[in-house]
Amino acid sequence: MSVLAAWQARAPRLKSDTYAVYLACCDPRLPRYAKALAAVVVAYAFSPIDLIPDLIPVLGYLDDLVLVPLGIALVLRLTPAPVIAACRAQAQARLAQGRPTNWLAAAVIVAIWLLVAGLLILWLLRLLRS
Repeated sequence: MSVLAAWQARAPRLKSDTYAVYLACCDPRLPRYAKALAAVVVAYAFSPIDLIPDLIPVLGYLDDLVLVPLGIALVLRLTPAPVIAACRAQAQARLAQGRPTNWLAAAVIVAIWLLVAGLLILWLLRLLRS
């Protein structure tokens, strides 16, 4: 089995697990530290905007291929088994209806990019003045 085929086989499970982690965020049985990490991972995973744009060769896909799966795996380890089992079942049912999108997370990421761009412009202006 090629590497591409292996990733394609894992993609549906990752998508389902990501949504299951989202559902687990609302479960009172999930510890607070796991909820905080889950919220960050899910917000980033469902955001239509990446921290590293996909236009940047190799690095653009690195966050999608490494950061999101690692974050999901960590949250799954921190989540009690009964909670994740219930959330996985619920996620599979809800994913059949369509893909969720987190626009708040997208807005935060856009704000971060704008802040970085603004700081870079200020830095460049100071360099030109000297």
